[in-house]
Amino acid sequence: MKISASFLSSKDVPNDLRKLDQTDVDYVHLDFMDGRFVPNKTMPFSEMKHIGEFTNKRLDIHLMVQEPSKYIPYFAELNAEYITFHVEVEEDILKDLEMIKNYSIKCGLAIKPNTKVSSLVPYLPFIDEIIIMSVEPGMGGQEFIPETVNKIREVRALLNSYPVNCIINVDGGVSDKTISLCKEADMVVSGSYIVNSSDFQEKITSLRNISML
Repeated sequence: MKISASFLSSKDVPNDLRKLDQTDVDYVHLDFMDGRFVPNKTMPFSEMKHIGEFTNKRLDIHLMVQEPSKYIPYFAELNAEYITFHVEVEEDILKDLEMIKNYSIKCGLAIKPNTKVSSLVPYLPFIDEIIIMSVEPGMGGQEFIPETVNKIREVRALLNSYPVNCIINVDGGVSDKTISLCKEADMVVSGSYIVNSSDFQEKITSLRNISML
């Protein structure tokens, strides 16, 4: 299982990004919020764009925004492996996915805890990643919603029934206590558990080890 480390809960972003760069974490998870799709706002892109000065890790970008089309061209400038936005937006989703692909970046859709998995079906042939939110999006440090286990299974069954190459990423409240609930996923995002610790690599290794049990 791959591990993507979120710095949303970080109190010293540049230093924590440097520390993550020294680990074997697969990706750095970049959360961006516009204050409209979710109540909170993150630092503006004018600051986010400097992330490459502190880490060479590939980015797993999660846009929690009302208008993805407004932000995709900016974040496409970064070292992104994935750019994912929410299936709940009211924009033309296929057009936005195509925009990401045109930058030769993998595209994905995120789904909130209370959104039906069936909402993803029209877009399965066009996406590379599904982020299953295991907390309500918009804030770090929340507890993992236990019912997420059923949603992971439902999405896995859906992907198995379609000839698509798409990974499942679980985001929110992932720690050594909850990663065993995510075994049917391909990747997890862990934030507070890693960046609020004194040894990032130790926490990342513990997640990998438990996921293989």
